[in-house]
Formats: sequence, structure tokens, C-alpha cells
Amino acid sequence: MASIKSHQAHPAGQGGFSLLEMVVAIAILALSLGALYQAVSGATRNVRTGEKYAYGVELARSVLADNNLISTDGVSKRGETQGGFNWQVLSSPVTLPQTGLPRGALHQLEVTVSWQDGQKQRQVVLHSVVGAYGK
Repeated sequence: MASIKSHQAHPAGQGGFSLLEMVVAIAILALSLGALYQAVSGATRNVRTGEKYAYGVELARSVLADNNLISTDGVSKRGETQGGFNWQVLSSPVTLPQTGLPRGALHQLEVTVSWQDGQKQRQVVLHSVVGAYGK
């Protein structure tokens, strides 16, 4: 007599993933994508902030260069760019005893550039000493 083997339709150790394993895998994927999104948006925000600081420094240097020689009366100016950067330049006489320079021949210059970056107010301040000419 020949023995007949029966084949089971579903073996005891099924292959593939269970529904619970799939849910856990999707949850891990979602958490990973969320962390990646936060990292990319933080990097983008840092680049934007860096670009604004670079623009603020260049604007301050430009204002400083425009005022490299001032009147002995001093200077006090302010303005705003179209991009929302506010600038201000103020001077005060430098007194140097025992130099033989007349009072007001040199002025300390302070250039301040400020801007709003989201909820934060940011600014760059440059200081220099410049020569002054008579009236």
C-alpha cells in the first residue's frame, strides 16, 4: 500500500509579518521622518539667520565706510532698508591728552544695524575712530 501524504494548506510557522509588526514598523518610520524633518528645518533656519547676520555686518561696514571722514560737529543719522534692517550711526569726540590734536579732530563712531528675526530682535554694532574736518 502506498502511503498518501497530506499537504497542509497553512504550515504552523507562517512566513511574513503580522499586523502588529507592521504597525510598529510604520510607527518607527514616522518617528524617524519626524526627527529628520526637524533637523532639516533647524538647519534651514540657521542658514537664514546666518545670511541675515552677514547682511547686517555688510550694511554696518558700508555705513561705516560712508562716514570715514565727518564734520567736527559729529554725525547722527539713521535709516531703514527695504528688507527691514534699521541702521544708526552716532559719533562722539575723542579726547587724547598730550597729542597736540585739537578737540574734535577724532571722533568715535558707533554703527548699529538691527532687524527682527522671527520673535527675536537682533543687532550688529561696529565701533571705529575716524578723522573730522573743520566746518
